[in-house]
Amino acid sequence: MVQPSALAGIWEDTRSLGFAMASDFLTGSLLRTLAASRQSGRLLELGTGTGLATAWLLDGMDAQSTLLTVDNDPAAVEVARKHLGHDSRARFHVADGARFLQSLTGQDFDLIFADTWPGKYDNLDEALALLKPGGLYVIDDMLPQPNWPDGHDAKAAALIATLEQKPDLLLTKLDWSTGIIVGARRSAA
Repeated sequence: MVQPSALAGIWEDTRSLGFAMASDFLTGSLLRTLAASRQSGRLLELGTGTGLATAWLLDGMDAQSTLLTVDNDPAAVEVARKHLGHDSRARFHVADGARFLQSLTGQDFDLIFADTWPGKYDNLDEALALLKPGGLYVIDDMLPQPNWPDGHDAKAAALIATLEQKPDLLLTKLDWSTGIIVGARRSAA
């Protein structure tokens, strides 16, 4: 599989930084495919990290699509900017994720990848309110991970149960990669 050209440099800097929350290769591949399905799309990534998933998203996006990405770790975002900052389709933000979500009220997105607590475990309703009808909400790390702290399995199960109760969200749970859930917002009747 052909990888985004920036990936090798991002991996090298990710290891040098000691950043341990990097996105999985298979997750990135899926994100690239989903991004490609959003022609002239507005994409939102919650949890830039060092830009591994960002690179995959950008690799799938067409020239008219845009990506907002946010993380609260300036050192991690600097790695992403170093390798991907030349891409005018991407806007990088260093901010508290919850406050950033609040600043987006009234906007809408075709695809949201929530890879951090805000927009996933916290502020879920705020994130989902930004999803256009037909838009995709994607989360990963829903299968048990070796770096999960004690009790996190209950949090993941509660999140899944909450998502399953959303009448306007159609879910597919994938027992693949780190455990991915893709939700699609139903169009208003």
